[in-house]
Amino acid sequence: MAFNDLLLKALHKEKTERPPVWLMRQAGRYMPEYMEVRKKVTFLELCKTPELACEVTLQPIDILGADAAILFSDILIPIEPVGIDLNFNPAPVIANPVRTQDDINKLRKLNPESDVPFVYKTIDLLVKKLNVPLIGFSGAPFTLACYMTEGAGSKSFIEIRKMMLNSPALFHSLMSKLTEDTIKYLQAQVSHGCAAVQMFDTWAGILPPAEYKEMVFPYVKEISENISAPFIYFAKDGSVYFDTIKELNCAGIGVDWKTTLIEADKKLDSKFTLQGNMDPAVLFSNKETVEKTAKDIIEQGKQCAGHIFNLGHGIMPQTPVENVKHLINTVKGL
Repeated sequence: MAFNDLLLKALHKEKTERPPVWLMRQAGRYMPEYMEVRKKVTFLELCKTPELACEVTLQPIDILGADAAILFSDILIPIEPVGIDLNFNPAPVIANPVRTQDDINKLRKLNPESDVPFVYKTIDLLVKKLNVPLIGFSGAPFTLACYMTEGAGSKSFIEIRKMMLNSPALFHSLMSKLTEDTIKYLQAQVSHGCAAVQMFDTWAGILPPAEYKEMVFPYVKEISENISAPFIYFAKDGSVYFDTIKELNCAGIGVDWKTTLIEADKKLDSKFTLQGNMDPAVLFSNKETVEKTAKDIIEQGKQCAGHIFNLGHGIMPQTPVENVKHLINTVKGL
């Protein structure tokens, strides 16, 4: 079968007959086939077993027909080998949160190929099997720092806010370390065959715009300029930062459902291919609503510099698979 390069064309702002479509968390808990694999292993074991990680990465390509695969892993995978005691129960739990300079000093530098070899073995397996682009990914330094300082998920992440406000030098020390590690981690994914990469800044949206611009964005920019493949940045609840984000020199920007694609394109000066932005909750409705919503987004995408159809965040558990199939078929004009 010929290689499907729609995603890469869209990221280069080339005209395509339709938008490429892939979905954040497209490999996961809503799929019975994924759950069958998951019965055999813990989540971390699945991430660390290349053959199984490869299998679940391929499932949405084989079953749903997505135009791109995204590496099955977790954003926290690269923080474990540098000295973080990480577990999933089922959400991430960190036994040794990082809150002092001594804590930061104890963290080792990441050596991706030797520290997380399973990530690259999974990529090696996938590039031999796929006829669509493989997207690599990482968490953004700020989002990683949120988990590392808090020790778990949170609505407010008060520990990172306290560090930013009371000990900015400490915060920048942690961010610099994570930025260096993230560049190495992503660039090694590209070297092994990932055709594009996405950086998830899941918790960027907790910050006031001025604080984001001064203390977080410079690290995003540094990473985006040091990866030798098309780079997509997704900051959840990030539309309030678009005046800052438009300073990036990268291929794509992920857009959540809280702003329209047309509004986002305007705020971002039509510089980027936009990725998004259907509300994942729509997939719990009926096929008619899914189809209408998708077609409205596709029409908006036609008015933007470039468009990759996606959700505004990840697919939720219990999402009806038949609705996901219908969404992808709608985007593909089937």
